[in-house]
Amino acid sequence: MASDIQGKAIVIMGVSGAGKSTIGELLAKALDCSFLDADDFHPQSNKDKMHQGIPLTEEDRIPWLEILQDALRESLISGKTVVLSCSALQKRYREILRSADCNYHHDGSFKSAVKFVLLDAKAEVLAERLDKRAAEGKHFMPAKLLQSQLELLQIDDSEAICKVDATLNPQELVNSIKTMIFRPGKPIAL
Repeated sequence: MASDIQGKAIVIMGVSGAGKSTIGELLAKALDCSFLDADDFHPQSNKDKMHQGIPLTEEDRIPWLEILQDALRESLISGKTVVLSCSALQKRYREILRSADCNYHHDGSFKSAVKFVLLDAKAEVLAERLDKRAAEGKHFMPAKLLQSQLELLQIDDSEAICKVDATLNPQELVNSIKTMIFRPGKPIAL
């Protein structure tokens, strides 16, 4: 079902410790739009597995991604902008999220109202952040799963994913993302 009313979705993606939730929240505030944290959509069974250091399987991930797809679709159809923080590590996972756009065609062009921004940082920086977060009891994802996420991360240049340096301070990151996604006074074709 195609829709003439079209919102926008910006997915802040990357491995654990990249700063997805922090940057996603700040970007949503700057854009005066809704923010969704994909972690909030995980069933408890997924959180328990990750907390125990067990990587998720496709059977764990796909239903979770489909729930996120539905949440994005709801915003897009209502003409709203939404920011989602989500690992979205593989192209096939991003395809599920892109498909929230009822007008999206899987024709290799990746033209969709769902756009992706990769927060990129070196493994050492990410591990340090994860260790700090774990020591503070702030997240269910242990640092020992970082390597499996880095190995799973798949970036295809044809997808035109915006890539930003996750070691910049948060406000610089938000400004950089806004510059990449919006021209002064006029949004780039999202």
